[in-house]
Amino acid sequence: MATPEDRIAELGLTLPEVVAPVAAYRPTVRTGDHVYVSGQVPMVQGSPAGTGKVGAEVTPERAKELAAVCALNAVAALKAELGELSRVRRVVKLLGFVASDPSFTGQAQVVNGASELLGEIFGEAGTHARSAVGVAVLPLDVPVEVEMIVEAD
Repeated sequence: MATPEDRIAELGLTLPEVVAPVAAYRPTVRTGDHVYVSGQVPMVQGSPAGTGKVGAEVTPERAKELAAVCALNAVAALKAELGELSRVRRVVKLLGFVASDPSFTGQAQVVNGASELLGEIFGEAGTHARSAVGVAVLPLDVPVEVEMIVEAD
């Protein structure tokens, strides 16, 4: 049976280094059998992969791609905490924030980029409860940020 790491490789992806916190927090906190992954932005090799508001400077399609980058960064933080991604029993909750032009209402479709990637990596265990929230601005002017709660062994 393929491991989550195998599925990541099959998707042609590589887990990045854990994004260093940009403020006073930890990338993950474990309490009991739950791991809370701090908000992850679409950082690639130390820089934002995109900036601006969705529906203005950023297309919804590009924002969906950036949401997947956020999810991959969250998975990297999770692996650093757990050692092996096969220890994930379930992605319990995903929260996505979308920096939106006031007229943009497609936040759910943007955050699908993260949700779909988690499903591809973890299978049924990657399906989760979720919120997708439009906001005025995010750190570093990125268009999307995701955080998640995971149940793990």
